[in-house]
Amino acid sequence: MRTKTYLMAGLLFLGLNAGWSQNFTIARIHYGGGGDWYCDQSSLPNLLDYIASHTPLHTDPEVQLTLTDPELYQHPYLYMTGHGNIRFTDEEVAILRQFLLAGAFLHADDCYGMDASFRREMKRLFPDKEWVELPPSHPLFSSVYSFPQGLPKVHEHDGKPPQALGLFDGDRLMVLYTYETDLGDGWEDEEVHHDPAEIREAALQMGVNIVYYALSQ
Repeated sequence: MRTKTYLMAGLLFLGLNAGWSQNFTIARIHYGGGGDWYCDQSSLPNLLDYIASHTPLHTDPEVQLTLTDPELYQHPYLYMTGHGNIRFTDEEVAILRQFLLAGAFLHADDCYGMDASFRREMKRLFPDKEWVELPPSHPLFSSVYSFPQGLPKVHEHDGKPPQALGLFDGDRLMVLYTYETDLGDGWEDEEVHHDPAEIREAALQMGVNIVYYALSQ
């Protein structure tokens, strides 16, 4: 494993949030619209445990919050997933846009079914930006573990290849959208989906890559 420097993005907000934690954690977004924002409940705890046991990072438990929660600014690494509809209020659009432009990072993982609504809501945030597909040569796929073919495929749905899509602020990746891969399912407890051990390991290693790349931009 090639160790990366832990550049704590939350320091951007330390002046406004004196209680910001020094340990890394992931904030799951509780969104409206009817989609199951809470799905894959064992996924983030397992990923955070894997990060703590396989890398130098110390981790805290997952947090769950809405975009209007005052604690949002203490958690610059955001995550969202689901199978259904996503709808942000106008206030949430403004908050998330400002937070991402200020240095926060969002990883959205389609658990099969959120694609159309997620793309619609991102267009509300950034109407002038287009998704850019990250090729296997992108450093995201070699930040810690090597993925020469790009994203691993955890579950099959429509016969489409997995895609890593990004929205950028200059050279900085603000939003990573992992599509047709089901990484979150691969992070879950083995008894949930009964995926082979090598698939679950690949999904967890890709999760480590995403975290380390986001923190070292």
